[in-house]
Amino acid sequence: MLDKDILKKQIRRLEIRSNKLVNEIFAGQYQSVFKGQGIEFSEVREYQIGDDFRSIDRNVTARHGKPFIKLFAEERELTVIFLIDVSASQNFGSSDKLKSEVVAEASALLAFSSLKNNDRIGMLSFTDKVEKIIKPRKGKNNVLRIINEILSSNPKGVKTSISTALRAINEIWARRAIVFLISDFQDGNYEKDLAVTAKRHDLICIRIEDKREVDFPKIGLIEMKDPETNETIIADASSLAEDFKRKALDFKDSADKIFKKAEVGVINLNGKDSYVKPIIKFFKGREIKAGLK
Repeated sequence: MLDKDILKKQIRRLEIRSNKLVNEIFAGQYQSVFKGQGIEFSEVREYQIGDDFRSIDRNVTARHGKPFIKLFAEERELTVIFLIDVSASQNFGSSDKLKSEVVAEASALLAFSSLKNNDRIGMLSFTDKVEKIIKPRKGKNNVLRIINEILSSNPKGVKTSISTALRAINEIWARRAIVFLISDFQDGNYEKDLAVTAKRHDLICIRIEDKREVDFPKIGLIEMKDPETNETIIADASSLAEDFKRKALDFKDSADKIFKKAEVGVINLNGKDSYVKPIIKFFKGREIKAGLK
């Protein structure tokens, strides 16, 4: 667990950096992608000069032979929930940052973007059990509480169960929400629960990777410890490298198939490269796909 003063400084640094990114770069992407999910359709009227062409109702326009736009009632609250993997594997990192640090930075950026959009923000952290629940609320204090929990997490469990988190959020939150599931997805047998959650919520999976999980160094005899089982072995890294790489790629390929089948969005992040660019790229892609750009 981090020292309290170090933790405060780390949270403050994340707050300053995230707010800067939101104000200068990211807020537009977030708002344009999610704006309107909580807006209730009201009526249509004929298009007038100055109206947003993105609001044109194609079906009504085709029937009448002239453009009509959709009108919406006052926007309802959006709810954003972070499902955060705090299992032992998140403490691994061979590059500049641990996986858990990448999780904290990405979560902070998305949370402060949600805050700027006046959304309600909550969190559920998990291992092979539900570790912590922070109910969705508006306001900066709840965002800082979530970031604090991610950075100072002291979980009871060590293993990973994606299904546990997905089932919990489906039971706890019945209304449609934006759900960011952030994990390294070192788990299996969660495809059914992922598909169910994807139908109930706007589910986005953020996968945290590390290059050494695929590109294992050939450096002779090493001591290896599995953080989720505590099993320790001494092995020849040179002979294990290919097997290790194959298993890691199989895990990733399996997850990719699950994501594709459930039709969920995926963002891949790692501890070496910028976490900002992949997130922006993903949201720009959603803008284009939704016909917002």
